[in-house]
Amino acid sequence: MPSTNGVRFELGRVVATPGALDALRRTHSGAWTYLRRHVVGDWGDLDTADMAENELSLVAGFRLLSGYSLPDGTRIWIITEADRSCTTLLLPEEY
Repeated sequence: MPSTNGVRFELGRVVATPGALDALRRTHSGAWTYLRRHVVGDWGDLDTADMAENELSLVAGFRLLSGYSLPDGTRIWIITEADRSCTTLLLPEEY
């Protein structure tokens, strides 16, 4: 999707698990900071293979995954569903 603001796909409805909300609150982190990185294709702390998979997923319409570290080191994932209807913030152990 061409965009002048760098947005590469739609997020759909944005939801978060209780663990992710707690981690964001605890670290005084804003969810939109990480959602913005996700939606412009900054996949965060993923390995090269996972980043390449996301690039393929943009074209093929598959699920997208980003991984970020919060200020205290807690890992948070953001997953956008293949149909782009929903994006979820969660902790890896909540998957």
